[in-house]
Amino acid sequence: MRAMPRRALAAVPSAVLMFALVACGGGSDSGDSAASGTQAAAPAQDGAAAGGGDPVETPLTGEAKEKAEAAALAAYPGTVVKSEEDAENPGLYAVEVKKADGSEVEVYLDPKTYKVVKTKDEAADDDGS
Repeated sequence: MRAMPRRALAAVPSAVLMFALVACGGGSDSGDSAASGTQAAAPAQDGAAAGGGDPVETPLTGEAKEKAEAAALAAYPGTVVKSEEDAENPGLYAVEVKKADGSEVEVYLDPKTYKVVKTKDEAADDDGS
């Protein structure tokens, strides 16, 4: 029986390590190895992944996104910056709108009726940080 060359044996641990990293999703930029190759529902914001900071907010999708953004734009014309389930106000949708004058307002909506329940001036919020 012929022995394997040393070079082939030396390559085995590297090949096993590379296979394990690829199989586990290691080395990817997803930032969430628990996602097992799927994209996380929402990216962590402002240090939330580090155990502190703001909670992670789930972006709106589909019909909820369309209706929430349409309702927010009807009340505050401009361009939608983002729309999400609000973590600071559980049970509400939040749509951030950049108005024509460049200011931004966060519009909070009831997810059942899509009616505006409150707003927050983003410039005033940024100044307090």
